[in-house]
Amino acid sequence: MNSNAENAIPMDQAAQPKATKKVRRAPRRAPGARVKAKSANKASSTKKASKRAQKPDPKFGSAREGSKTAKILALLNRPGGGTIKELMKATGWQAHSVRGFLSGTVGKKMELTVLSTKTEDGGRSYSIES
Repeated sequence: MNSNAENAIPMDQAAQPKATKKVRRAPRRAPGARVKAKSANKASSTKKASKRAQKPDPKFGSAREGSKTAKILALLNRPGGGTIKELMKATGWQAHSVRGFLSGTVGKKMELTVLSTKTEDGGRSYSIES
């Protein structure tokens, strides 16, 4: 017959549970080491014209017919221009997106001068300088 003294676990081992699974880790790499090797097959690059060469003449502000850019340019070319609400309704964009488009695409990329005038009701009207 076995006594309890024979099956007893020493106190220092009873307090520490045994690990059931070994932790799996990827091998350590030096800082800045490449994760993947570069592909041996490289696609042949075709020479493209620069963006400046592909861009339409900025004086006319041309855009594809029916595009959001064309809709905005049509509103901006009207006498008195277009309000932010009209531009938002025409494009479905939020106000900050319309203002960013006017500044970035119309102003910088198309190199058109966008005029902003304050209306009587406190809103803003945007137009293109002719």
